[in-house]
Amino acid sequence: MLMPKRTKYRKQQRGKNRGVASRGTKVSFGEYGLMALDNCALTSRQIEAARKAITHHVLKGGKIWIRVFPDHVVTQRPADSRMGKGKGAPVLWVAKVRAGKVLFELSGLAGAAAQKALLSAGHKLPCHVKFVAAE
Repeated sequence: MLMPKRTKYRKQQRGKNRGVASRGTKVSFGEYGLMALDNCALTSRQIEAARKAITHHVLKGGKIWIRVFPDHVVTQRPADSRMGKGKGAPVLWVAKVRAGKVLFELSGLAGAAAQKALLSAGHKLPCHVKFVAAE
């Protein structure tokens, strides 16, 4: 699963995830892409599940680019613990995604096959997505 090799601090504040993406909004590397339509937090497990779904359709025909990386830690307190006594332990890593960000890119496949591969990956993700082609 994806996670940073090392970080400066073990825990981070949650922050807000508002607005639309200003960078990473165009298909840069491949021919086709999968774009997020709303803001969400993608866990490393969801990114991996989507990658596997794309790979299942691509076989040896194409190349995949993952344009998001989970670099934000989410902490959680143990079950049945009382209030106070500090922040919980790190549990999982998420990638904070804004609307309009291209999540995955694909090349080396025909348009219909690429659309099928990317939309099957979109079913694994917690936000609405759309299929986009390079200009």
